Amino acid sequence: MHKHYSIVIANEQHIGFAETICAEMESSAKARGTGIAKRTPEYLREKMLEGKAVIALADNGEWAGFCYIESWSHGKYVANSGLIVAEHHRKGGLAKKIKEKIFELSRTRYPDAKLFGLTTGLAVMKINSDLGYEPVTYSELTDDEAFWKGCTSCVNFPILQSKERKNCLCTAMLYNPSQIQAQTPAAAKEKSDNKRGWLSKIISIIF
Repeated sequence: MHKHYSIVIANEQHIGFAETICAEMESSAKARGTGIAKRTPEYLREKMLEGKAVIALADNGEWAGFCYIESWSHGKYVANSGLIVAEHHRKGGLAKKIKEKIFELSRTRYPDAKLFGLTTGLAVMKINSDLGYEPVTYSELTDDEAFWKGCTSCVNFPILQSKERKNCLCTAMLYNPSQIQAQTPAAAKEKSDNKRGWLSKIISIIF
């Protein structure tokens, strides 16, 4: 495994990696047995050209990880989507570094937006929690139909439909900048303790 990575905002120099990244996203989801909203190489290339993606490159020049930004409801809601690390670059903390970089980019481009995510992955939940995200109900996410349409390609979409879009197998998490800024130190500590308890409960259920 490579120890040194450069994590940068993707651009036209990286569009050649789009097909490989898409294939890795799909194979990884199948291996985990979880759902994923499928994206095309063209879509990822568009994100790169818009400056709305970050890519991790190993010291030999190969891609090692990727994540991109999607915005909804006229920029009021932002999601960091498609987080993926190439198989032989996993288990070294790279996913967290990529997530931190895309979070920073999102906050720069959309400083007032609420950042949200849907995930079944415990590791992603932990990373999100460390960044300030909190578990929420689906009703607190964007009601933009374009976002929910992306779930139609997920294997779990029938479950989402049967639940009338109120919940599914994914956990919803939200970072609300206005609430974060208004928190007192005591309130922030209490929320941090609550999140640790929430993650512990999920771990105990899974294992």
